[in-house]
Amino acid sequence: MALVSDRSNRVGVNGRRALRFALALAVLAAAAFLAESALATSRSERNLGAMNHQVLAAVNRFRVAHGLVALRESAGLDRSARQHSLEMGRLGYFDHSSADGTVFWRRIQHYYPARGHSYWSVGENLAWRAPSLSAAGAMQLWIGSPPHLKNLLSRQWRQIGISAVSAGQAPGVYGGQHAIIVTTDFGVRR
Repeated sequence: MALVSDRSNRVGVNGRRALRFALALAVLAAAAFLAESALATSRSERNLGAMNHQVLAAVNRFRVAHGLVALRESAGLDRSARQHSLEMGRLGYFDHSSADGTVFWRRIQHYYPARGHSYWSVGENLAWRAPSLSAAGAMQLWIGSPPHLKNLLSRQWRQIGISAVSAGQAPGVYGGQHAIIVTTDFGVRR
């Protein structure tokens, strides 16, 4: 593929050097822009791995205390929850549907497919607070809400995915504050 072309299709030695130099500068500028963008994202939105484990432990303690089985962590449900927490923090909304209006179960289905299973079902709990939220705080919010409590106490769930995200200067509903956003996706496939 030709990067530059003229009518005679000839570029002299100096022209080729200039072309390579310009191309190298363009590549370096693009790389610097991408690195800065990635750094900005990692500074403003970061996964809270320890909190993910604390939420998992709290959910399972609560379930076991109510005579239910503990849930196993699912990598697919974790990815779905992470994608949603990050998107909400980045775009400044708080809803089960995705920013483009996709219903929550379709998003989850992308990461936790139903194909090959005769039964598939998913649920989701969300929580956020500024400037901070603990696993115990998330549990209190969910226990105090009948639909969220119903998810916590559902006998059908077998797997769970969790993503707690720290979003600095989160826009929209977060009012530019630092916010902790937690998405918990529940699932069962048989």
